Amino acid sequence: MSYYFSKTVRDDFDTAILKVTEELKKEGFGVLTEIDVQETLKKKLDVDFRKYKILGACNPNFAHQALSEEPFIGTMLPCNVIVQQQENGKVEVSAVDPVASMMAVQNEKLGEVAGAVREKLRKVISNI
Repeated sequence: MSYYFSKTVRDDFDTAILKVTEELKKEGFGVLTEIDVQETLKKKLDVDFRKYKILGACNPNFAHQALSEEPFIGTMLPCNVIVQQQENGKVEVSAVDPVASMMAVQNEKLGEVAGAVREKLRKVISNI
């Protein structure tokens, strides 16, 4: 089982960021954090790296349900979506599969929440 799902898009990097953010909004997610990996690695290690951003997406309703079922699940939140420029210039957008990441947690009710989140994130990736 893969721990993510992804799609290569025809958009440039910045347009892909905008599109994925809009699709996340349509599914009830907000972007809580945005980590520019390229910038961070340059600043901290003085290394060049491809364009790569991690968007920390959160759907408040699902987050509340998950936290109500499993108090330590916050260690696995928010749901990460990445946008990265490949060596061939193409842009790939990927999202964590919450069902795969939650397998370590033995909680059936949490699994139901993860399944619902999975479908929304798959829809986001499919629609970009």
